[in-house]
Amino acid sequence: MTLMDQMLDRGRRARAAADALRLAPPETRTRALEAAAAALRVRAGAILSANAGDIDRARANGLSEALIDRLALSPARLSAVADAVAEVAALPDPLGRETARWTRPNGLDIARVATPIGVLAIIYESRPNVTADAAALCLRSGNVALLRCGSDCLSSSLAIHAAMVEGLEAAGLPADAIQLIDTPDRAAVGALLTGLEGSVDLLIPRGGKSLVARVQAEARVPVLGHLEGLNHTYVHAAADPDMAEAVLVNAKMRRVSVCGATETLLIDRACAPALLPRLAAALGAAGCSLRGDSDSRALVPSITEASAADWTTEYLAPILAVRVVDDLDQAVEHIRRHGSGHTEAIITEDEAAAAAFLNAVDSAIVMWNASTQFADGGEFGFGGEIGIATSRLHARGPVGAEQLTSYKYVVRGTGQIRG
Repeated sequence: MTLMDQMLDRGRRARAAADALRLAPPETRTRALEAAAAALRVRAGAILSANAGDIDRARANGLSEALIDRLALSPARLSAVADAVAEVAALPDPLGRETARWTRPNGLDIARVATPIGVLAIIYESRPNVTADAAALCLRSGNVALLRCGSDCLSSSLAIHAAMVEGLEAAGLPADAIQLIDTPDRAAVGALLTGLEGSVDLLIPRGGKSLVARVQAEARVPVLGHLEGLNHTYVHAAADPDMAEAVLVNAKMRRVSVCGATETLLIDRACAPALLPRLAAALGAAGCSLRGDSDSRALVPSITEASAADWTTEYLAPILAVRVVDDLDQAVEHIRRHGSGHTEAIITEDEAAAAAFLNAVDSAIVMWNASTQFADGGEFGFGGEIGIATSRLHARGPVGAEQLTSYKYVVRGTGQIRG
């Protein structure tokens, strides 16, 4: 068969599996997830070996260290992946929930009930853990997963996928409920964007700006967008200096390659002379280089001059843009102009200022006195995430199992007819 024929066949098998998965009781899907988590632990050696091969090839191909960090699995990271699948298994089942119910004057009983979306095509790049996270969340929510990983993590993802399928089979569910497209041919992505003759209900891109832009431009089915994390931490004039230092260094440097990392520091002019040198020193000691405006450079001469592009760059590296702002209004305006709608934080002891910031900033996640690195489905208690949705339709923020459901209306009558 041609690649398109193969993809259409995958779509047909996915649609058939979706019907079986939708009708499976919650206990069956729970057993599948528990068995998958166990299989990830049993297969750890094979998965880590496959990952080592992916890393060797990535380095040979000149992949940056930041992207290699996204790609790399250690025993601890793989254990966390298995733990996340087990945590998803323990989540309340999101299907069948009545999100509203009411009775009309004519006696009709109407309920809005959560249902699976159907078949989800998830396209992602160099994160093999997404293979497990996405598969687990789709299974918990009764959706079939069509997974297309980046070629950089194909061997790792295939090894993880085998464990997820083992879980399905242990629970008597169809193996086609979690499919990993096993070709690096980029034409496979183009095939998914067509919707595979109606088999795909929703596309979820998780990756760089170019990938998301292509999916949004070419897809013939709905897309749940996940844009880059152009995240800001705003240090307000009433910030506690110790807290500001601890939170900012964590927000930037805990892991620079995650989408929740802070990429721009905004600091109030009133506190910048005393506090910015301290923050710059702490960031420098952690290995971070700074690029700033003229006001920040006047206070800390070691900061290099920022270009216009620095305000709109997701570095995913130990680099931070710095701007001194006049007040909260100017900080909010900067975020509106340059942010991607992902995650923004304010550090302040002024409750009124915090409330104003949380209200004025319309990003998917807004925070007060907390590191932006908490922008993560696991940290939200979702057991994992497929991504951080930055659009305003259907879901925003971390996309977990509950966010992967739709609904239908169930109407119960006693013989009513409409006049």
